[in-house]
Amino acid sequence: MIRGFFFFLFLLRFRVSLSESPFNFSVNIDCGGHVDSTDAFHTTWLSDRFYSGGATSVVSEPLRFQHQQEKTLRYFPISSGKKNCYSIPTPAAGGRYFLRTFFVYDNYNGKSHTPSFDVSVEGTVVFSWRSPWLESTSRFGAYSDLFVSHDDSVIDLCVYSIATDAPVISSIELRQVDPNAYPFDYPRNSSSYILVNYGRFSSGSNQWGPGFTNDTDNFGRSWQADVDFRVPSAGARTKAISALKNVENIERSPNFFPEMLYQTALTALNGGVLEYELPVDAKLDYLLWFHFAEIDVSVTKAGQRVFDVLINGENVSRVDVFKEVGGFAAYDLPYVVKNLSSLTLSVRLEPVFGSPVICGIENYAIVPIDLKTAPEQVSAMNALKASLRIPDRMGWNGDPCAPSAWDAWEGVTCHPIQEDESVLGVSQIDLGSQGLKGYISEQIGLLTNLVSLNLSSNSLGGDIPSSLGQKSLVKLDLSNNRFKGFIPESLTSSSLQLVLLHGNLLEGRVPEGLYSIGLHGGAIDISGNKALCGVPPLQDCPLFWGKIGVSTAGKIGIIIFSLIILSAAAALAYCLCIKKRQRDYDFGLPHELVSLASKRYKYQRQKSLMDLEMESQHAKGLIPPHVLN
Repeated sequence: MIRGFFFFLFLLRFRVSLSESPFNFSVNIDCGGHVDSTDAFHTTWLSDRFYSGGATSVVSEPLRFQHQQEKTLRYFPISSGKKNCYSIPTPAAGGRYFLRTFFVYDNYNGKSHTPSFDVSVEGTVVFSWRSPWLESTSRFGAYSDLFVSHDDSVIDLCVYSIATDAPVISSIELRQVDPNAYPFDYPRNSSSYILVNYGRFSSGSNQWGPGFTNDTDNFGRSWQADVDFRVPSAGARTKAISALKNVENIERSPNFFPEMLYQTALTALNGGVLEYELPVDAKLDYLLWFHFAEIDVSVTKAGQRVFDVLINGENVSRVDVFKEVGGFAAYDLPYVVKNLSSLTLSVRLEPVFGSPVICGIENYAIVPIDLKTAPEQVSAMNALKASLRIPDRMGWNGDPCAPSAWDAWEGVTCHPIQEDESVLGVSQIDLGSQGLKGYISEQIGLLTNLVSLNLSSNSLGGDIPSSLGQKSLVKLDLSNNRFKGFIPESLTSSSLQLVLLHGNLLEGRVPEGLYSIGLHGGAIDISGNKALCGVPPLQDCPLFWGKIGVSTAGKIGIIIFSLIILSAAAALAYCLCIKKRQRDYDFGLPHELVSLASKRYKYQRQKSLMDLEMESQHAKGLIPPHVLN
């Protein structure tokens, strides 16, 4: 863990600006700033964004600071949770980045108490601030920077409160660099480490670079004067020299060291020694980059200037710059320092022939990347954060499990995944009685290492997702919520030994495999769900009631019954239709036809009566025969 003493390296006079780069992405964030701005070095600063919580403030004495981004800050009270993050989007997944931050307190809250907190990048702790800060750092602020590789489309920079202190941050700069920048020989690929700056200086000059002068650095690095690190040797005298012509081998991939670095150098006179002391943390290994150039016109051949490089008393290299690259050409030498036992690292340049010369040194702590949560589980936890409506006070930000030195998200427990111990998995979620509202996301099924889930005594609703049936799940407590619908059959495929579902609005048949937990040494409570059925002491389920509602046989029966009803209805409709058609064609006769028929009927009736009378008279002999004819 990197302590606060590092930050005195970059104090008040360190002004930040980003120069042109061969890579196409950079972003500068004015933390606490409300509007975009441009500083004296023509660097554009975005107003505050990409943060998870917190509030804004300004330093107590803003006139002390030259740049607007140094006067504002964002602080994170404990009400925002112990862990808060800036999640900065990048153009694409993967890549290597230079990240610089500025921290200042300056009694912004009037409490005269500098806060204690840790800072992580991509789930790895890189800085640790502890109260009290150095007075100069507290008042004027401090910059820090590092190189980090990442494999996601977002870079997380997080702060973690120690006790109840409110972390602070004033500015963030992120710049894409060559993916192969600063390679070094180490057990794993150099991208598996974060390089944290413990000192970067240029010899024989004042501090320079982006923020100090108009001299550019393609990576945005700023270089201090070496006077803050140099140890005066007994009787040794030094001399600064400058190049009289351009230096070659500069601005080359992958490190793009700037020409200005090799335009000045420091040499010892009369065969003296050059010595530097660099602050370190004994628990870490360090990567040193030595920068040389033979810019003395009096050195014209190999062997005229030869010197040894000693680190903590060990001779690690003999250097003849002219022999390696000739005159007026850059020569760089990396070296990894291991197994430190003190808080300082000694660098001595001792002459062999002539006097030693140096243009600059960089000193980086090699910080191993911490374990991170499996990507699919990060997605699942973020989905749960949204669906459960996790309040800000719980600090569900950044990686759910990392850094491992911090507590995981509140209510969350993590462990290395057995199948792949290089990543972490969520093993337990305990969020009982947290006032949660919402539902359980289907993505909970991605938590394949989840052993225990407790969401009891909240106001959660919706269905219990069918994805909640991981083989790993042993304990499930969803009691006293508002879950509805059926109990998913998938729960029977888990390893559940404790199931508490009482006090909900669940319905339907209880899966037999789930109920049998109580018969095999486990415990289950499904009381208080009035519409559940099928197992003692619950009511029997209606005929044709299956595991998740109406059974297949019941559905078939319902279909057949429905068909019968439909057929009967169709037959009835047909009969009614036919009868109606018959009625529809029984038309009434016109009035004239009715009258004629009536007259004809009357005439026929009268004729019949007359015939009858005549026949009667004829029988009596009253009518002559010719009349009847």
